Amino acid sequence: MRRVAIYMFFDPQGIVDDYVLYKLRKLREHVETIFVVANLPLAAEGRERLEGVADTVYTRTNVGFDVGAYKDAMAVLGRERLAEYDELLLLNYTFFGPVFPFGEMFDRMTAANVDFWGVTAHKAIRPNPHPDAVDTSELPFHIQSTWLAISHRMFTSAEFAEYWDTMPVITSYEQSVLQHEARFTKHFAERGFRYAVAFPPEHYPSDNASLENAALLLDDRCPMVKRRLFFHEPTYMERQAIIGRRTLERIERSEYPTDLVWQNVVRSAEPRTLYTNFSLLHILGDTDDVPVPEPTPRVAVIAHIYYPEMVDEIMGYLRNIPVPYHLYVTTSDQGRREDIEARLARHDVARVEVRVSGSNRGRDMSAFLIACRDVLLSDEYDLVCKVHSKKSPQDGYNAAMLFKHHLFDNLLGSRGYVTRVLQMFAEQPTLGAVFPPVVNIGYPTLGHAWFTNREPALAWAKRLGIQTVFDRSTPVAPLGSMFWFRPQAVRKLAEYPFRYEDYPEEGGYGDGGLPHVQERLLGYAAMSEGMHVRSVLNADWASINYTFLEYRLQRVSSHLPGYTQEQVDYLEQAQAAAENPLAGIKRHLHWRSPRLAAALRPLYVVARGAYRRSRALTGAGR
Repeated sequence: MRRVAIYMFFDPQGIVDDYVLYKLRKLREHVETIFVVANLPLAAEGRERLEGVADTVYTRTNVGFDVGAYKDAMAVLGRERLAEYDELLLLNYTFFGPVFPFGEMFDRMTAANVDFWGVTAHKAIRPNPHPDAVDTSELPFHIQSTWLAISHRMFTSAEFAEYWDTMPVITSYEQSVLQHEARFTKHFAERGFRYAVAFPPEHYPSDNASLENAALLLDDRCPMVKRRLFFHEPTYMERQAIIGRRTLERIERSEYPTDLVWQNVVRSAEPRTLYTNFSLLHILGDTDDVPVPEPTPRVAVIAHIYYPEMVDEIMGYLRNIPVPYHLYVTTSDQGRREDIEARLARHDVARVEVRVSGSNRGRDMSAFLIACRDVLLSDEYDLVCKVHSKKSPQDGYNAAMLFKHHLFDNLLGSRGYVTRVLQMFAEQPTLGAVFPPVVNIGYPTLGHAWFTNREPALAWAKRLGIQTVFDRSTPVAPLGSMFWFRPQAVRKLAEYPFRYEDYPEEGGYGDGGLPHVQERLLGYAAMSEGMHVRSVLNADWASINYTFLEYRLQRVSSHLPGYTQEQVDYLEQAQAAAENPLAGIKRHLHWRSPRLAAALRPLYVVARGAYRRSRALTGAGR
């Protein structure tokens, strides 16, 4: 069978990731001609990469979404040339694959002998969730436009030509769904064209199996996984009990290279969303029954020690590293250096070097990125662990001690634990950094951990060439600036010629200053290199954190609707209605006590009228 594929591509940064090339190379085994239509922007390097796997790369302005791209591509190819082929494929960049061979699906669907087919379909929904739909009673059953295969009989028909000739200019995602994706199947079925779905929706227990039953689709050897799974709103995923990790586990068991997934999603998805949807927090065991990875990783430890009296405590943790390591210690002055060297003499380390920083401005971060720049850029080490003598006396004893142990225990808690951390890096080539999750007991970090650092972090990211999506409220970052990492993960920071003068003096150390900004950039720097990050906890700290988080959530939720998205909607509406107290009271009563709200409705109507008259008089007097 002679097939032609029109592959629609779009990336906001114009970057063509490897998952696209892999997909098109595998598609080439079954397709004679590949025509890539790319909505701009498209970087020169990206175009060159596409030209290496496609017969034609056609670029156009980003108008009309995928619908406009397909329409223009077919016009460029021309109807006479299209008529030379037996089957036309319209597919796009919104999926990873093939997780399983395309050939299995092609063979099965060729035997189906239909006019058009797709990989997955969306069941009909009543009422239509799209408010702008012409028919609001129902969103019809439809093959999803990620992949449409169309027979010669159909794509050379007058009906097919009319469909595209009369297609309006699409100006929104909503229109793309209503005018094309949700319309295509019904439109052509009503005109006598027969269709089939490779993985029929009636086989799956949801309306949208491609999102809600991705793991089951993979169990049935579906060759594609929707990218949306990686960046869809986590409150929806939670409400629908969609566990992304289960899908990821199935991908990892297949022959599909998972590094292709990470390379793309760490750049295009909001990290906190990715972290949540795929449960990138790992609870590691402490037992010593796991082998050290082979080959043995070359490890360095960078420790900034301002308090020499903490040397023995820090070395007690470093003793848990199960492989030889080189220790680089930085400190602020010669006196501390001599004290530290005397204390270190009692410990057995493969190689130790104590360096005096040029200044204590910037504390551990300046020592890390300036005094140890040569270590970070040397290519001598596979993995580095960064620690420092953390006391945080300004936070009070309990909070400071908790923060310190939260970091040290969950990075270096035991020999077996650290071995498992090293195994994570060995098993995940695209894993760039590992660190404990955001400390939240004793600190108001959840939802606020950017504090005043987000805007300066964005500015520095632009300067450093860090290209990834920034989180809205809580960054995925090693708060406390202790973490395990591959040197490549911090290269963008290490290569920049920071000076001690760039850092605030001791009295100006705080949020908004360069050290706190750099701390929050560490995770994003790794992701900008195409690497992903994960968090780790031991069982003890997992138990402590979970119980406090559970209590905190149920305490707040007792005053709100049940599901997270409902809670967010409620709070946003309450905030928007802050200038109208009566509306807020009405909403609260309606939720907490519907019968009482109904009984009080006449009083509410009277009060609302009085309130509006009062507002009008107030406004008139201004």
